[in-house]
Amino acid sequence: MGAYSAWSVFREGLRGGTGWKQAWRTPTPKKHYDVVIIGGGGHGLATAYYLTKNHNITNVAVIEKGWLGGGNTGRNTTVIRSNYFYPESAALYDLSVRLYEGLSRDLNYNVMFSQRGIALLGHSEHDMEILTRQYNAMRLNGIDAELLSAKQVQERAPILNFSENARHPIHGAVNQPRAGTGRHDAVAWGFARAADRAGVDIIQNCEVQDFIMEGGRCIGVATSKGDIKAGVVGAAVAGHSSVLAAKAGYDLPITSYCLQAFVSEPLKPILDTVVTSPAFGTYVSQSDKGGLVIGGGLDRVPSYGQRGNMPVQETVLAGLVEMMPALAKVKLLRHWGGIVDVTPDSSPIIGPSGVDGIFVNCGWGTGGFKAIPAGGYLLAHLLATGEHHEISKPFDRSRFETGRLVDESAASGIPH
Repeated sequence: MGAYSAWSVFREGLRGGTGWKQAWRTPTPKKHYDVVIIGGGGHGLATAYYLTKNHNITNVAVIEKGWLGGGNTGRNTTVIRSNYFYPESAALYDLSVRLYEGLSRDLNYNVMFSQRGIALLGHSEHDMEILTRQYNAMRLNGIDAELLSAKQVQERAPILNFSENARHPIHGAVNQPRAGTGRHDAVAWGFARAADRAGVDIIQNCEVQDFIMEGGRCIGVATSKGDIKAGVVGAAVAGHSSVLAAKAGYDLPITSYCLQAFVSEPLKPILDTVVTSPAFGTYVSQSDKGGLVIGGGLDRVPSYGQRGNMPVQETVLAGLVEMMPALAKVKLLRHWGGIVDVTPDSSPIIGPSGVDGIFVNCGWGTGGFKAIPAGGYLLAHLLATGEHHEISKPFDRSRFETGRLVDESAASGIPH
């Protein structure tokens, strides 16, 4: 939308924004595209962008059932990190961090990536042994890492509970300095603007109702706006991946859950990093507007609901109050839920769907936002070449047949 002065923004607000141009077009679907991408969230939009940038494929449509970025891309806690144990995960998520580091420049749109670091707390000698193991693995994998003492943690986040009577006293932490947070809406808008400029058609309020098959191969999709033929189809629909798979006739080892998040009333600056505690099942950061952005574990009942349940809310918020007792009287502004797709090893599926002509990007669980650039980059490579990128190869669905799982949750206690 270009640069605007404070006065011009104020003036346009008074007259309802009628002088602003659309950030992306609202095209009528064509009858045929080289590539059709199902899902207008971060991963789908990033895929379209990298198809144009890396592969010079511009006859592309992104089909979204609702509105752009209205799913998990707009329903998360915006954490970006690559502090994983296995080399495969480290390569995948650090590709995403590296892409995020240059994303505002590449898209010509500020995605507000703030590299404030993320500290994973240890609350016992055993915890610190595990964190030391993770620290060593991160360093071996080429990921930036610091092992912090309790004193160093206190210097960086004095709001935390360092009382001698704390139920889970803080012994130290492992920190990734390059980690941080971004602005979820800005990521979606930035990719949408850049893809649209390159000629991609972004088609909103268009539901995929079925797949068009010919000789056992998918050659397009039947939508609420008519049939659209495609050379190849990509699917990036997060929690609804198994629903889409049922329409096309392939199976995915995915279960969908609700993941809740919370934001508090605005506060003065009290926390300039992301802090997470496995013992409390809670993590927190402070947004640029002052609100505390709070998250925790999944609602462990499979569901497509986006409201969540009270026991999880109690667990997460009780953990926050124990981590930071000074926040006990802070008011919540709102809370929400997103639908996340979880695989048996808590790692994503990137690759052929099992039906010729369809490739999938799914199974990110709780870590979809931080992986948006990498997920789009790797799915674009698959759609353009028909072959895996070296980084996506370990995350092919065939690993569930061979047993070569990438189970970060078991290895380091960090679910994706």
